[in-house]
Amino acid sequence: MTLQLGILDQSIVFPGQTPSEALANTIRLAQLAEELGYARFWVSEHHDSSQMAGASPEVLISHLLARTESIRIGSGGVMLQHYSPYKVAENFNVLASLAPGRVDLGIGRAPGGLPRSTRALQKGIAEPESLEDKLSQLERYLRGPLPEGEPLAGLQANPLPAQAADVYLLGTSVSSARLAAERGYPYAFALFINNDPEAARQAFEAYRTHFNRDKGREPKALLALSVIAADSEEEAAELAGSFKSVRVTLASGKTVNVGSLEQAEEFARQAGETYTTEVRDADITKGTKATVRRRLLELRETYGVDELIFTTIVADFEKRVRSFRLLKEAFEEQPV
Repeated sequence: MTLQLGILDQSIVFPGQTPSEALANTIRLAQLAEELGYARFWVSEHHDSSQMAGASPEVLISHLLARTESIRIGSGGVMLQHYSPYKVAENFNVLASLAPGRVDLGIGRAPGGLPRSTRALQKGIAEPESLEDKLSQLERYLRGPLPEGEPLAGLQANPLPAQAADVYLLGTSVSSARLAAERGYPYAFALFINNDPEAARQAFEAYRTHFNRDKGREPKALLALSVIAADSEEEAAELAGSFKSVRVTLASGKTVNVGSLEQAEEFARQAGETYTTEVRDADITKGTKATVRRRLLELRETYGVDELIFTTIVADFEKRVRSFRLLKEAFEEQPV
């Protein structure tokens, strides 16, 4: 089977940029991805961060669909814990009606921000529910009117598209992989967030072992990772810099991955809990297109994935463009 390639863009506001410029770059990257033949282009959801312009993936997806012709556009992902499943279904049914067959609904488990923004997003919610319950509701709303026997029987998330958005579950743990398997969803492990190779191995193993084929679907495993391709090893290493990955464990047992010790401290302060941290060098696949291709194929073999989703954190936009071009060339010159 041909290895599919996709792009996840986080609409990062690099130093010296405005949010408008960051979003304009996201649009240009989506158009580039379509031009180069990438399978899909996803945008992320981040809150209360001046460094991220992508706070509302549904709004951004709508604009990207209008500025492209054929590439699949989606969320990586919508943080369903904050929202009404009914409203999410309505949003994505509108998108799927505007662009039939082109919309992906990636669901994320993380909060997408610090505790302060989580409190703001969930303020006024009278009936807190588990992600599992919300996913069940979302599935039903995407399919059509609620059946008899449901408390809201007959309720429908209009408009009903000819082809509903494809649902993906995103995660960084065995629990998210098990949930995707039980639901019969495609599963994307975010190695760029949790770069523990053993956690990734266990997650994909759990996904394949427990996958529910009663839904009429086959398992589809995706690996999302940081990649930088350049014309020389030295340039790639310089572009990669010295990013860190910090895993925060709160006294309550909750864990979250952030990008710096300062962010870890702020997360714990807003949560009002003591904490511990584990600092690791960020796992960035970097080098020339030949070097990068070798490692990506090794990762594909290690985890048995069907698709790779690339995110590239490079401030120089033209070098980011160059990286995505080289990545596509690496697999076009020697198809797999």
